[in-house]
Amino acid sequence: MAAGSTGFDPTRVAHLGGRFAPVTREVDEAELRVEGELPAELDGVYLRNGPNPRFSPIGSYLFPIDGDGMVHGVWMSEGRARYRNRFVRTPAMRAEERAGRALWGGVESLITPGLDEVGPDLAHTLKDLPDINVVRHGGRLLALAESDSPFRLSPDLETLGKETFGGRLPAGITAHPKIDPRTGEMAVFCYGLEAPYLTWALLGPDGEVVRGPTPVAGAEVPVMIHDMALTARYLVIVLAPAYLDLAAAMRGGSFLDWRPEDGTRIALVPRDGGTVRWAHDSAFWVWHTVNAHDLPTGEVVLDYVQWPGPGLGPRPAGPGGAPRGLARAVLDPAAGTVRRELLDDARVEFPRVDDRMLAGPHRRIATAAGTGRTPDLLPGEFDGLRWYEVRDGEVSAQTWDANPLSVGEPVFAPVPGTTGADEGYWLTFATDRTDLSSQLLVLPGGDPAAGPVARVHIPVRVPLGLHGIWLPARE
Repeated sequence: MAAGSTGFDPTRVAHLGGRFAPVTREVDEAELRVEGELPAELDGVYLRNGPNPRFSPIGSYLFPIDGDGMVHGVWMSEGRARYRNRFVRTPAMRAEERAGRALWGGVESLITPGLDEVGPDLAHTLKDLPDINVVRHGGRLLALAESDSPFRLSPDLETLGKETFGGRLPAGITAHPKIDPRTGEMAVFCYGLEAPYLTWALLGPDGEVVRGPTPVAGAEVPVMIHDMALTARYLVIVLAPAYLDLAAAMRGGSFLDWRPEDGTRIALVPRDGGTVRWAHDSAFWVWHTVNAHDLPTGEVVLDYVQWPGPGLGPRPAGPGGAPRGLARAVLDPAAGTVRRELLDDARVEFPRVDDRMLAGPHRRIATAAGTGRTPDLLPGEFDGLRWYEVRDGEVSAQTWDANPLSVGEPVFAPVPGTTGADEGYWLTFATDRTDLSSQLLVLPGGDPAAGPVARVHIPVRVPLGLHGIWLPARE
């Protein structure tokens, strides 16, 4: 497909401007200005990955799917902080840097370069996009893509190359793997356009693949699946009716077709390799799960952020769709049933818990939130942070209004040697809507609604979205 055939104008794409606009400068700053007092017990690095086109996009641009990866890091120790950002340099990005311009189009245009532009290894291939998340497991620091191979990074964020785990996971993994803090095992899935449409795998604490790609029995069509949850017994994978259609995309149509009449299915995949259990319900969409855990009854509790549809493709959810907000589903593996409850109808996303609570019961949930007081927020943009306490079936919430900042996903950094949800700090990048400057906010776990105890000023703007992690210096 010719690059100029679509009439695409990147200046008219809202997610390529303002608070989302990409940055092209890679920066090292040894001493950051701190407003307030940076807690001395924070000793480690906060990393965040997100879509950041290296060159002006051609053909199409769809946030949050498209964009080159850029990882931003803030290293903290003894009350001081330093910063570094680096692109995740895939072979495609290096080819574009040699050319001085974009050669690949977005997923909606499927523009690919020819042999004369990039040579035989890259000609007419799809572009690697490790721009969603970042994780460390088994000694590997990985920039994660949407169901594709991650790229391994050095501790100082230089790109080391594509990671296929010794060739054991050649198709890649999810952008949201889950690490069981009790066993150290990492669970992953991968969806694709061809059979088997959905596979799962397990990696041991040392990063070695202990179960290779295993088809999920009953997943018989290609659908988009962004996230998963983990319990002590199951991988919990939500298959909403968002169908992938490459043929339609090749004809100039949409690669994603939302068909709510088909309903949503949830796969409970036993970690021991047993029979996959399915639960069925009316249609709802999940970008991100909160967490999941097993009940003594054999049921499974899944907390997640619910949407009436993905907001992508030609068939957005209409009136009567599932209500949005923080939700809970109780799944019965034996009966194949789902009981859903909306815990809060606020506009929230990017939910996180203390990662030490993953695969077990959790008490506190943090989210980015819309306060309703900022009229011009774009999809994926939030002007507040919201925390939930879940106790004995009761849910309470508190919000910190970030105005005039737009904030991202909150990540918990526990104080070393502690176990409580109050003993640590919530971290997130924020951008001031008045001057487009960025900060790292540090909020106390015991009283996060009181606001930041420290604001670390970042020397470049950090584009809004997507996911991050706190890595202590000593684990």
